[in-house]
Amino acid sequence: MNENHLFTATPLPLRVRGALSMDSTPFLIPSVVTALSTESERALSFGIAKIDGAFPGFHRGDFAVLYGHLLCEKLLFLLSVRCQLPFKLGGLNSRVIYLDGGNTFDPYAISAIAREHGLEPRSALENIFISRAFTAYHLTSFIFEELEEALRRYGARFVIVSAITGLFLDRNVAERESEETFKEMVKRLAGLAAKRRLIIVASHSPRPASGRNTYLQSVLFASANIVIGIKESKGVPKLVLESHPHLLPFTVNLLPDEVTLDTFMEAR
Repeated sequence: MNENHLFTATPLPLRVRGALSMDSTPFLIPSVVTALSTESERALSFGIAKIDGAFPGFHRGDFAVLYGHLLCEKLLFLLSVRCQLPFKLGGLNSRVIYLDGGNTFDPYAISAIAREHGLEPRSALENIFISRAFTAYHLTSFIFEELEEALRRYGARFVIVSAITGLFLDRNVAERESEETFKEMVKRLAGLAAKRRLIIVASHSPRPASGRNTYLQSVLFASANIVIGIKESKGVPKLVLESHPHLLPFTVNLLPDEVTLDTFMEAR
């Protein structure tokens, strides 16, 4: 896999499978010409019938959180492919900026999902720009110092932040500093989503109860306008919409009754 520097000011950034120049023109499907006012109303859907029947998708301006089961990361992979689809197929016709705070990005999973959606895997990977963060400082500095320039440069309308709280639970970071920095960071993300009409989706994996973890989670949920939990009951994952500006809370089983989560994960 060819890895190129994406942002020289950010430690260990990389570009997945591509050699697109830094001054490349924004990703755009020429056949899709839509007024900006109409684009802002388009939704990014999961493409899963059981979810889409109850949840209309993410709209530009949303700062959303997926939390709970490890299936959250697979849903992020799914969204990172689907956002590249045309509007009429539930996508955003957009590239993706993927901030990997948990070292979870899986190009093989992305390739498989791309094939399922009729996309060429290499092309799908070339439209995902990934920067890995290994400390809370890396992630925070990227968001404050580099993200807006990346959005302009690559014409991305969709940003993913995986494992957003994990790095802030590091015991080497003072608790007060961790909490204050995290609060400013998520405030910044929510502001960017609204200001630039982006969709930003972050994943969060709850940890054993601690004062710091409880605080970070409460700040994250309060900053997001959409909060979705992925929870497991008797081997079956459920999507639980907990917070939304327009929808009432609901729960949806993600798999047919005869399919267990273990079977599903093995099949993926």
